[in-house]
Formats: sequence, C-alpha cells, structure tokens
Amino acid sequence: MHTETKVSTRSILLQKFLTVSIFAVLTGVAAQIRIPLPFSPVPVTGQTFVILFAPLLIDQLAGYSQVFYVLLGVLGVPWFSDHRAGIQVLLGPTGGYLLGFIAASFLLGRIVKKYKTLSTKQVFIWLTVVNFALIYPIGLLQLHSWFALKGATLNLHKLLSMGFLPFIPGDLIKILLAAGVYSVYKRSSK
Repeated sequence: MHTETKVSTRSILLQKFLTVSIFAVLTGVAAQIRIPLPFSPVPVTGQTFVILFAPLLIDQLAGYSQVFYVLLGVLGVPWFSDHRAGIQVLLGPTGGYLLGFIAASFLLGRIVKKYKTLSTKQVFIWLTVVNFALIYPIGLLQLHSWFALKGATLNLHKLLSMGFLPFIPGDLIKILLAAGVYSVYKRSSK
C-alpha cells in the first residue's frame, strides 16, 4: 500500500505540474496577441484573459502557472509580449503588470477555491475588482518608476493615459468573456 501512495502522490504532482505548465504556455501564446499603442510602451495583449480565466478552472494553481511563466521568461524563454525574454522585461515598463498577474492569479484562485458556488455575476465582480484594483496599481507603479529612472516625470493624468485608460474597454470584454465561458463550463459540468 505504501508503493501505491507514492505512485498516487507522484501522479498528482505530475498532473499539477502539467496543468501549471499548460497555463503558463497559454499565457505566453496570449502574450503574442499584441496591439502596440503609439503613445505608450505598454501594448494591449491577450494575456489578461488567461490571467482572469485560469483561476476559474484551476484555482490556486493559476498563481503557480504565472510564477512559472514569469520565471521562465526571465530565464530566457521568449514568450513575453513580442517574443521578448529576460530580466530587462521584468524591470521594464510592463514588468509591474507581470507581477500583478501573479498576485491576481493567486488571489482569484483563493477566492474560487473558498467560494466554490460563485454565480456568473459574482465571478464578473471579482474579476473586475481584482483586475482593476490589483493588476493595474502594481503595473502603474512599475511604469511610473521606469519613467522616473529614465529621468521623465509623469503626472497622474499622463500615467493613467499610458497605462490604464486605454485598456479598460478591452479588459471589460475579456472579463465578460471569462465570466461567460465559466458560466457555460459550470452548467455543462453539472
């Protein structure tokens, strides 16, 4: 029986590792869906959808998938936006958003795990709050710091115009899509 427990534990660990890896890869693929903005060093990407949707499916493993994504990207896997890699991306204008993705994935995963019977409306609210109240403040702080290190000062309006306001419509669409797909998934799995 001891051998069966070892095999079972290894099987569970392998399954978790594969799940984390798959969602890290999905994030990297979504990062290549990219619309550059001429007035900002921050592009619109498809990553946010994966960041918001993954916790709905794999709860707290989503946070680990983002740690894995960022770690491998820093180590050289060219799957950050525009096929970039390296520590310079994390230290650059978009690095705060990457860190925000990790925080958001862990928090949403914890919420989903704790409240297993979230309605579509509750999912929409949580995704919206975490997206706009967690990812963006971390991203904006890094963006402001990056400009400050380059000797440029941004007032609040300019900072929000470059790193927040243009992204609201797209993020709301991604949030609606994630909540909608999750609703269909929950109904079909009953």
